[in-house]
Amino acid sequence: MQTKYRTLHLVLGDQLNLQHSWLKEVQPDRLFVLMELKQELTYVTHHIAKVAGFFSAMEAFADTLRQRGHDVLYWKLDDPNNTGNLRRNLEWLMQQYSIQAFHYQLPDEYRLDQQLMEMAAEWTIPVFSCDTEHFLATREELAQFFSGKQFVMEPWYRHMRKRYNILMDGNAPEQGVWNLDKENRNAPVKGLQDGPFPALRNNVEEVVGRIALSGCKTVGEIDATAFNWPVNRSQSLQVLAHFCSHRLIHFGTYQDAMVTGQPYLYHSLLSFALNTKMLSPLEVVHAAVQAYRDAAGAITLQQVEGFVRQIVGWREYMRGIYWAAMPEFAGRNYFEAKNRLPDWFWTGNTRMNCLHQSIKDTLQHAYAHHIQRLMITGNFALLAGIDPDAVDAWYLGVYIDAIEWVEITNTRGMALFADGGLVGTKPYAASANYISKMSDYCKGCAYDPKKRIGPGACPFNALYWNFYLTHRARLENHPRIGFVYRNINKMSATQQEEIATQARAYIDNINNL
Repeated sequence: MQTKYRTLHLVLGDQLNLQHSWLKEVQPDRLFVLMELKQELTYVTHHIAKVAGFFSAMEAFADTLRQRGHDVLYWKLDDPNNTGNLRRNLEWLMQQYSIQAFHYQLPDEYRLDQQLMEMAAEWTIPVFSCDTEHFLATREELAQFFSGKQFVMEPWYRHMRKRYNILMDGNAPEQGVWNLDKENRNAPVKGLQDGPFPALRNNVEEVVGRIALSGCKTVGEIDATAFNWPVNRSQSLQVLAHFCSHRLIHFGTYQDAMVTGQPYLYHSLLSFALNTKMLSPLEVVHAAVQAYRDAAGAITLQQVEGFVRQIVGWREYMRGIYWAAMPEFAGRNYFEAKNRLPDWFWTGNTRMNCLHQSIKDTLQHAYAHHIQRLMITGNFALLAGIDPDAVDAWYLGVYIDAIEWVEITNTRGMALFADGGLVGTKPYAASANYISKMSDYCKGCAYDPKKRIGPGACPFNALYWNFYLTHRARLENHPRIGFVYRNINKMSATQQEEIATQARAYIDNINNL
């Protein structure tokens, strides 16, 4: 029986924060443990790059802790003592090392939070939890801030800007404006092309090999000899520096644009590093603001404010909603959507070019930017009445940055309006016109974005109008979408029926679109 260690400290795969107070000093009677768990591979089907990215980052984090003098146990999937279950593994370790106290950082997923609390309630040794020291607000703060009022992002965003003195001029926002969102929606111009992503070229062949041997199903593609996502803090800082020097200059202007063959297009690609906590939101924001100031006018406020709003506004806002609304939030289905997710969501094999391109990018890179997620795949799922459970599982699995606190609020809330308006004030439904304006995807597509019904008509058009026809009782009196029903009221009964018939045909034949 080994008795060297008095305390066991659990570090989860999204808690790779080298600045955490746990790590300020080395304590020889403390054992850190990180584990590759089958339970985390199988609750949804994950992209191979997501699993490889998390495991590689976890392993690199463990190596850094050892280099700093900490005692660390890292259990790989194929370790003979690794049962694949968090509880069984921890209880084995407690017995093996005669552990006297267990410490963990508060998880950012409700299911893990519940699992750890249930274990702690049944164990006889003391259990201590602490904050991850990453987010800019506590779990409970957003609910307390609104105190029974409707959640609206803008006042929360302003509150956070003031608290952390970001882009402020005393008590006023810099240049007198809080939000430049209306200037962040530019359509792509001809020839718009981003520069390359930093060439990180991590070799993750060993990680991919043990994932394959585990028998756990994955999807997507990976270049295991040149994995291009950051797997440690140093690489994460490299990606941050690259964004500030190369991409920030056009981020705000083109953050909503979509261009074939340009999957990243001025986006920061920092979400994986942030969501694993290799980077902190405050250091990311400070770096962007400093780049803006150092650029002496070459980078405009429009660019940096759009980025700051995503980090200190939207990211913190969604996390606050998650903890305010779970677990009930995960069961919300406002439109009672029940249709199956199309098979081509897993392959990209659809003649709808916008969906083909967005899903192809997703499967190749484990990434798509927020407008591809919201207004292409999410918009289609909303209009086609896809079951939110299936949509959640897909988004949670296929994106390298997807952790439930940020995935489900954006998917079930923002994209699907399944929460009935807790996250967003209206459904983000759009016809082919929006996609045609904000992308080049409609060029050469098998479907005509200008046709509403008839052979070759873009499915988004009939599905869009049918969505509002179907849900008229729920939406007609909504103050922000009255214009839709004014247009519908101009249609004849025959036109409305033709739209409904076309939409039903698309949904009935959804796997062949």
